[in-house]
Amino acid sequence: MTEQRILAEVRASAPRRVIGVGMLLFLGGLLIFVALDTPPTIGWQIFLVVIGLAALWLAGVMYQATKGVLSLTATELRDSDGTVLARIDEISKIDRGMFAMKPSNGFTLLLNRPQARCWRPGLWWRLGRRVAVGGVTPGSQTKPMADVIAALVSGQLNDGQI
Repeated sequence: MTEQRILAEVRASAPRRVIGVGMLLFLGGLLIFVALDTPPTIGWQIFLVVIGLAALWLAGVMYQATKGVLSLTATELRDSDGTVLARIDEISKIDRGMFAMKPSNGFTLLLNRPQARCWRPGLWWRLGRRVAVGGVTPGSQTKPMADVIAALVSGQLNDGQI
């Protein structure tokens, strides 16, 4: 396999990553504290502990996921672990408007056909025909990536120009 030139990269912003993971840790700890300190009925206590543990687990998953880097080449958008989010020839539309259903500082890609579900909290998710990038990523990285993807999809930019 030949290495392709990387056109754009997106990494999680350190302050946003700390805030996102910290909020989930705080939420998980607070829920467990409330459940154990002032126990409501047993049903609510179990519910609070389970949701608190889920928040702590999600904080760990988000911490691991936001270590990754998204790379855009002329043919695909991929994660640093090798997962291909979308191939450029499968993208039918890019949505990055103010009222679009997208993550914070991000964009959404609409694909030609459904893909397998996948989620990296704080970085990207894929559900059916939609791929969304953003969350704890800086807009200064996602906006140029979205612009390059739009140019690749529209045909204004091709392999020969890169």
